[in-house]
Amino acid sequence: MLRYLLAALLITAMPASAESFDCRVIGIADGNTFSCQTNMGDRLRVRLAEIDTPALKQPYGIQARQALSSHIIGKNVTLKVKRRDDLGRTLAQVSVGNIDVNSELVRVGAAWAHRGHLDDRRLLDLEAVAREFRRGLWSLHQTEQPPAWESREQTRKNRRPASP
Repeated sequence: MLRYLLAALLITAMPASAESFDCRVIGIADGNTFSCQTNMGDRLRVRLAEIDTPALKQPYGIQARQALSSHIIGKNVTLKVKRRDDLGRTLAQVSVGNIDVNSELVRVGAAWAHRGHLDDRRLLDLEAVAREFRRGLWSLHQTEQPPAWESREQTRKNRRPASP
């Protein structure tokens, strides 16, 4: 019981400052969200901070999920916690050994630097190089490259009832 209480306190009291801890990846939801299990046996839902990837139904969505999976599935990862989002997910910079997974996904063109939530400006440089060399999603036709956050906003607008 104490173990679960401590894990709950760890998860709910995560500071905005960079707390780090390890967990084992047990599932991949999409290109920037996964589940992991802590050393205490608790499960966390984690979203990679400062980047965004295409939704699974968008062009390059499946490939983005595969890119994330190839780096982390079944592995122990280190989470550098940024904060929690509105959905209760842990937002984190994720690393496997010396590999910064967030940066690597942008570098190979599987993710965009998320301008609205960006602290690490180097992600913009990595994205520019991926775009220049037409890596990953940047190899798609320009009409298939809108960032996921723009697509989500358009979907929200289309769901809203028209005002009289």
